[in-house]
Amino acid sequence: MSMNESLLLIAIGLVVTYLLLRFFIRRRSAERLAASEAARREAERLAAEEAARREVERLAAGEAARREAERLAAEEATRREAERLAAEEATRREAERLAAEETARREAERLVAEEAARREAERLAAEEAARREAERLAAEEATRREAERLAAEETARREAERLAAEEATRREAERLAAEEATRREAKRLAAEETARREAERLAAEVAARREAERLAAEVAARLEDERLAALEVLRQEEAKAQAFSVPPQAMVPKAKVAEQTVVMVVDDSKVVRIKTGRLLTAHKYQVLMAEDGLDAAKQIEQSVPDLLITDVDMPGMGGLELVRHLRANPRSVGIPIIMVTSDSEVLRTEALESGVNVVLGKPYPEEQLIAHIQRLVMARTDA
Repeated sequence: MSMNESLLLIAIGLVVTYLLLRFFIRRRSAERLAASEAARREAERLAAEEAARREVERLAAGEAARREAERLAAEEATRREAERLAAEEATRREAERLAAEETARREAERLVAEEAARREAERLAAEEAARREAERLAAEEATRREAERLAAEETARREAERLAAEEATRREAERLAAEEATRREAKRLAAEETARREAERLAAEVAARREAERLAAEVAARLEDERLAALEVLRQEEAKAQAFSVPPQAMVPKAKVAEQTVVMVVDDSKVVRIKTGRLLTAHKYQVLMAEDGLDAAKQIEQSVPDLLITDVDMPGMGGLELVRHLRANPRSVGIPIIMVTSDSEVLRTEALESGVNVVLGKPYPEEQLIAHIQRLVMARTDA
């Protein structure tokens, strides 16, 4: 084997050694970096190892081809082997020195980088710890301030609720006082209005009573005139009867007693009918009852009562319509009629014009009703 071939082999060995050494250094560096960066560096290391393995295989294949070529060229290179070996030895030693220097430099750089990384990590850790401590203190301060704010808001809310409750109590007291004053004022006004209405009612009753007394006096005067006229006629007839020797007692009608007097009560109120019927029954009168004017007219067609007491407002046929109907019928034209009403003076006048004998205002004394019945029955008998 020639010297050139030996030098070439030495160079190749140096290159392979250099590559392997570089690979070893890179692998160790990758392992150290992988210790700090974990998964990412592991993936890169595996990829670098795979690339190195493929590179070695490629170099091995090239080396095999090259050695085959060298073997064929070995005979030609034998002469130059000594020179090549010397050159290769020198190159190897130089390469080893350079590799050692490069290794030392890289190791120093690695140590410096690791120290710098450690210090940077410590600094970052210290900064992170300081930041977290600051955040914790800030959170505690914020929590304390929030608690103070909530406590202040709660105090303000309770104070506002207390003030609102006091204001509501005051307003409620004012409202109740105002309502009490309004109630008293309304009560006073109602009392005044009641007194005024009572005075008006009493005045109206007095006026109605006076008007009724006046009308009753007029009717009594008219009836008295009619009675006197009838007596005059009777005296004349008695004179004629005496001429014919007829006893005068046979021509004088006998007055009806209460038990023989039939009084019809016409009112759409059952309570009024029963109350009036009990009053009349207590005074020994015979009582007929009708629910309205039409019912009364039908009963009168069958049997004419001695006196009629009627209301004004009734369903179907009212009181005034009933009076006009009776006054238009020859069988009932002479029935004395008492009308009970609480309406205006105009209605009283209309009732009297329609043929009502007596108009009584509600409420009326029971004795007054009985007195009118007795007078009207007596007047009709005398007539």
